[in-house]
Amino acid sequence: MNQLLKDFKGFALSGNVLDLAIGVILGVAFNNVVEKFAQDVLLQLIGAIFKIPKFDNVSQAVNGTQIYYGTLITALVNFLLIAFTLLMMVKLLMRFGLNFKAQGNRECDFCKSFVPVDATRCMYCTSEITPVVPD
Repeated sequence: MNQLLKDFKGFALSGNVLDLAIGVILGVAFNNVVEKFAQDVLLQLIGAIFKIPKFDNVSQAVNGTQIYYGTLITALVNFLLIAFTLLMMVKLLMRFGLNFKAQGNRECDFCKSFVPVDATRCMYCTSEITPVVPD
């Protein structure tokens, strides 16, 4: 039981797990900010232009059934805003010199071991290989 607790502690406190947890928490908080901005500012401006106070209530009757497509408009604006904001953040970080490395593995052509996709030399057989992702 002691070994199991040690293994769990080593796993839970490893760098990758903590980085992932921090990223998820920041992502949820950032999502709330962007969602509120989209719903309370952007959609209200669009609603003022088209004289529709709330998009969630926009619907169309088809054979006696209401189809509420306003919620789809809200979700679409939220998605586009989040995607655009993330694109701008990545561009800004790259402008400040933060380069994003390629992640993942590929098979070495010579020894068939798996090496990082941006490796220029196999760490197992030391053969020179061409990186899949350019520097």
